[in-house]
Amino acid sequence: MTARAVAVRRAGDWPDSGLRGEVVFDYDRRHRRRMKFMAADVGEILLDLPDAVHVRDGDAFELEGGGFIRVRAVPEAVLEVAAPDADTLARLAWHLGNRHLAVQFLPGRLRILDDHVIAGMIAQMGGQAERVMAPFDPEPGAYHHG
Repeated sequence: MTARAVAVRRAGDWPDSGLRGEVVFDYDRRHRRRMKFMAADVGEILLDLPDAVHVRDGDAFELEGGGFIRVRAVPEAVLEVAAPDADTLARLAWHLGNRHLAVQFLPGRLRILDDHVIAGMIAQMGGQAERVMAPFDPEPGAYHHG
């Protein structure tokens, strides 16, 4: 029988005692409204939300019959973007946003999904783009806060 996940609870807003399983998803699979997936100890789960929700590392899917499935962010191919000064980093952030790229803001650097064309643009603008494997959790859009 397929379990049904009907809500997202933010990290810290659900009891650990209700943990029934855990899944590890990349950025794309952590922003959905509806999908089927498997969780060890629970089996098949249908995510069935009224709207697409960006799920962050440590958040949980609330199961219809009770319990929670913790969501973890899997490391994926990303670019860590640095610059020699704050002004250059701000310019790079503007150009990434102008291209409608998802951007994660970290202390003194930016993180985006790996893209060799964008890495070249960053270098031409005076920045450095280092390819690493890390969880990707970008800033939500301006209309998704609250």
